[in-house]
Amino acid sequence: MSPRVFREIIENLSPILQRRVTFYREPLQPDQIVAYALYRWASGKTYESSSCNFGIGRASGLVAVRDVTAALLSVYREKVAWPTGVRKAIVLRAFADKGFPNCHECIDRTHIYVDKLANAPAEDYYDRKRRFSVVAQVVVDLDLRIPDVFVGYPGSCHDVRIIHLSTLWSRAAAGELFTGPPVLLSFQVQMNGYLLADNGYPPSEWMVVPFGGVAQHPLESRFDSKQKTARGAVERAFGRLKGMWRLFLGSHKTNMETLPQQFVAVCILHNILIDADIPFDKNLLWEVDANGVHRAGGANDATMTAEDAAWWQELRAALMEERLTAAVGGSSVRRDDGRSTCAMPSNFQSTVRDGERRATVMPRSANYQGAAA
Repeated sequence: MSPRVFREIIENLSPILQRRVTFYREPLQPDQIVAYALYRWASGKTYESSSCNFGIGRASGLVAVRDVTAALLSVYREKVAWPTGVRKAIVLRAFADKGFPNCHECIDRTHIYVDKLANAPAEDYYDRKRRFSVVAQVVVDLDLRIPDVFVGYPGSCHDVRIIHLSTLWSRAAAGELFTGPPVLLSFQVQMNGYLLADNGYPPSEWMVVPFGGVAQHPLESRFDSKQKTARGAVERAFGRLKGMWRLFLGSHKTNMETLPQQFVAVCILHNILIDADIPFDKNLLWEVDANGVHRAGGANDATMTAEDAAWWQELRAALMEERLTAAVGGSSVRRDDGRSTCAMPSNFQSTVRDGERRATVMPRSANYQGAAA
């Protein structure tokens, strides 16, 4: 994320995140709150580790993530919306160039891996890969934008059950999803709007899946190859989404009441970065460890230029120093490199944690089914 995009997000979220000044401790500023939430999602670190880097308590980190999530869902609701107008024409033209006239989007699902749950039936979240997860159904266009996301059901649920539970199915059945006129193909065949999906979804009038099978006709094999190529946009979108926001790349300890909302918030950020033309180099996600083995990197600066990464490091250090200075009453010491930092008392961590507000829970699932922008 570039500094320009970061400042724009802060400017839009500040009216909601601005804290009221009281006679007690100094409240966190909107830039501190947004910076911590983005760092938490991008680094994938635990609350204990990430909040320590910003000089705040774990409870403050929980509240910051909760508040930023709610603010993003409120301010940027139109960022996850079914395309209309010029945007819809661009999407339809892109799929037509791939050989699929009047195709609107691609659909697939991904798993968000979580640690074993203590307050929910663990067997429900045990998926076919023998891991605990939550299913996210995502709709993607060829530009990797996400106009629709449905997340929150356990990893053991099948794709068919998930789509039947989502409002995407009811809207399509009622004729509210594809409102454009049908396209007339050769042999006077009319083609209504539809989505591209894999064989895990049921074939229907508005969902085109591959033929599959072993002994295929050459035309069927050619169709499946083209359909798979076009549907590859979904996998690329998942790679970019989870590569930038690494909390959702691996397994992590989470609150099931807030996880769906956080994933939708990250999808909003995903679309914001695409609209801002922020590049993503997937090769930066791989690094060589001490044993010479290539593995996915854990650096949260993988999607930034060196200049942007340095700016983020300076911002985090400045926010932490400002927070520590306010907490200890403005005292500071001089480091060996000439920079000043705060003199932290031995009981600082407990001082920050005592009296923190507890995060309230949100609804269990999030269903952003592409309201027209």
